[in-house]
This record gives sequence, structure tokens and C-alpha cells, in this order.
Amino acid sequence: MNYYVGLSLSAGSTLDTGLAILDETNNIIMIDKFYKMNDIIHFFENFSSLKQSKICASLPWDKTMLNGKWRVLSKPYQMVATNPLMPNQDNWTQRYSTRGAEYFKSLDEQGIEVNRFELYLTRQSLHMNSCFRERTPADCKFLQQVLKYEWGFDSLPVNMMPMSQLEAIIGAILAREKAKNPDNIKIVSHFRELNVIDVVKTPVKENLLV
Repeated sequence: MNYYVGLSLSAGSTLDTGLAILDETNNIIMIDKFYKMNDIIHFFENFSSLKQSKICASLPWDKTMLNGKWRVLSKPYQMVATNPLMPNQDNWTQRYSTRGAEYFKSLDEQGIEVNRFELYLTRQSLHMNSCFRERTPADCKFLQQVLKYEWGFDSLPVNMMPMSQLEAIIGAILAREKAKNPDNIKIVSHFRELNVIDVVKTPVKENLLV
């Protein structure tokens, strides 16, 4: 049996990283959260079904930058090295964190399929984006309800779950879609020698158990 692992990677150890594992029949067999990268590595090294797993890890936003409100506001939108008058000092225009990139590359070299995904792009592609501010309690509750009632994850509790765990389920859905319907997957970019993938169109939810 194959397993589909979603990892909602945080930019640092002060924020939680969500982990979700789905089986072939769309059941959540494990959901957890970590803080340190060493804990994530320890989990995968002791995961008995790692060789039968497909992993999809999110790209965390790089939080490190120089001081200045204009840099904070412009960083997600400023193209790197497009303006010679704005030198990329200290990588302040680097959008994504490289946290864990070397370890994921080592897993890929071991023959374990690892892909990356841009969380908010995939949420939009899967019609899971809300009208609420990102990662607020309202946005978290919305995502949990969508996963529970529209995507068939009946085992999700009624009380609110950590947002990182819900985001990890999105990664697991994407990993499963790539394994089951590779024609519905597109490569949007590359990051540290790994593919960054997304769906071409929203999967048919009725076929999740096929």
C-alpha cells in the first residue's frame, strides 16, 4: 500500500510544522505537528513505510529580511534582480526559505518521491481559498469545514484543529493526486532541484476513493 505524506513546513522552529499521512482509501492515518527540523528528520528516519510514501512539502515564506516596513510589504512581490537600483543585499528579496531543502533532496536521491508545493496557490487551485484573512481563526475553520464535508475527511473533529495540520492535508491530497492522476499535475517551477507542482484542474471529489 502506498502512503501520501503532506508537510506544511514552517519557516522556523518557533512556528509549528504540520504533518498528515493519507492511505489509498483517503483515510487519515496520522496527523501531527513538529517544531524543530531535527524532529521532522527523526520522524522520517523512523517511519517504517517511508519507501512506500510519496511526499509533498510546502514552500515556507522566508521571514528573514533587513529592517524596514517597505521591505516587509514588497518582499512577496518584488522580482529578484530586475532593478539594478535595488541590489539584492542579504537576500532580502528571497521569497522562500531553504529550510529542509537539503534533507528533502537527500530523500529524493534515495529514490523517495518528494515534491514541493506553494500552499496558497494550491489552495486556490483546489477551491479551498476563503474570503477571510489567511491563517485567521475564521480561515482555519473554513478550511476545516471544506476538508470535512466537501473532501470526505469525516474523521476530522468538530473542534478547531491547528492550521498547520489542515495545510498538511492539502499537501497529502496533492501527493495522492500526482500518484493517481499524473495527467492532472503540472510543474509550475523548481526549487532547490525539486519540482514545485500544482493541479491542472480541481480533482473530481467523487473519485477520491477509486
